[in-house]
Formats: sequence, structure tokens, C-alpha cells
Amino acid sequence: MRILVIEDDSEAAGYIIKAFREAGHIADHAGDGLEGLARAHEEIYDVLIVDRMLPKLDGLTLIGSLRAEKIETPVLILSALGQVDDRVKGLRSGGDDYLVKPYAFAELLARVEVLARRKGAGLSEETVYRVNGLQLDRLAHKLTRDGKEIPLQPREFRLLEYLMKNAGQVVTRTMLLENVWDYHFDPQTNVIDVHISRLRAKIDKGYETPLLHTIRGAGYMIRDGSR
Repeated sequence: MRILVIEDDSEAAGYIIKAFREAGHIADHAGDGLEGLARAHEEIYDVLIVDRMLPKLDGLTLIGSLRAEKIETPVLILSALGQVDDRVKGLRSGGDDYLVKPYAFAELLARVEVLARRKGAGLSEETVYRVNGLQLDRLAHKLTRDGKEIPLQPREFRLLEYLMKNAGQVVTRTMLLENVWDYHFDPQTNVIDVHISRLRAKIDKGYETPLLHTIRGAGYMIRDGSR
């Protein structure tokens, strides 16, 4: 799964994100409502976790804006406000589930998995990417080639997910830095080259037809065909 945590408490957000990543999922963070709204527009997520009390734009207004624009990504609301009226207001604003603080991460994870399954039931084409025999299932966080499962580290999975989402198109280094590493500057390191090399070894080594290509002077591309 790919999850966006919109939470202004950096300590709480760090705990949630670390726990989701340890569970094998991809988790991003937005520290206020406006940043969260922007990221929910720009990126594809399986579930949004939204704190109700956010700076710049409160959680319920954020959710209402998404629903008004026909963005139907499932939303789980986190809040210290746990009265019945509070929960009802949250659900009526467009939230799909409501969890009161404090909570156990095991329950949060279970609820998020349920929301992701509901979304996946109607959007399988958007959650499974295929190129030749390579298949990436975003919900199951699983990669196979010709039916053989290939284990990936979280960053490798996110890198391949972005490449497969843009299959057949050149993806530049800048695009990768911004969308996979969340860098909006060039760190002047070989981090992309290292991850591309590892990914190529995992998905192409031992196969007659390579799928991950370096486009000299431009970037990278996932496509069928020879190098």
C-alpha cells in the first residue's frame, strides 16, 4: 500500500510512518492541511490518514475539498475528539473511517488495510501495473515476473512503481528525485544510479528481454524490447 499521513505532530507522524514502513508499506508525510491537500492531488495513494486538527487547513475541510473535486481516495480520520457527534461529523464530511486517539497501531493498520481492499475491489486496473511478464501489485505490495515473486526494499518498490506508472515514457532524474525521494533539489549523490542498478539486477538478470532501460542523456524507461 501507499499511504499519506497528514499529521502536524511530527513525533506522532514519525512513529506511524516508521511502523507502516516496517510493515512493508510506503508511507509519506504532510505536516499541515494545505500540504496534505496538494500531495493528495499530485500523487496516487491507496489511503489517506488525516488528523482532524491541522494547521493552515483543518482535516474536515481538507476532506470536503477532495470530495468536492471527485477525489475518492479512502480517508481514515484520526482525532482526539471521540464523542458520537464528532465521529458523525467526520464521516459526513467524507471520511470513510474514524479512529480516536490514543489508539493501537495494530488497529490502525487493520482499518487501513480494510479501506485499501474496498478501493482495490473497484480499481484493480489502477493498482496493478503490467509490462510484459512484469507485474506490480500496489495493494499487495508484491512484484512478480513470469509468475516468480521478486522481493524489493521499500524504496526499490516505490522507484519501480513510479517507472511502471509511466511505462513507455522517459522518466528524468529530476522526476525521480521529486517523486521517489521527495527531494526538490539535486543532492549531488549517486543514489539514483545505485537503486537503478539494484533494481535492474532484480528484474532483468537472467531474462532474455530486458525491461529497465537507460536513455542516455535523458533518464530511464520501463518498456518491452532490447536495450
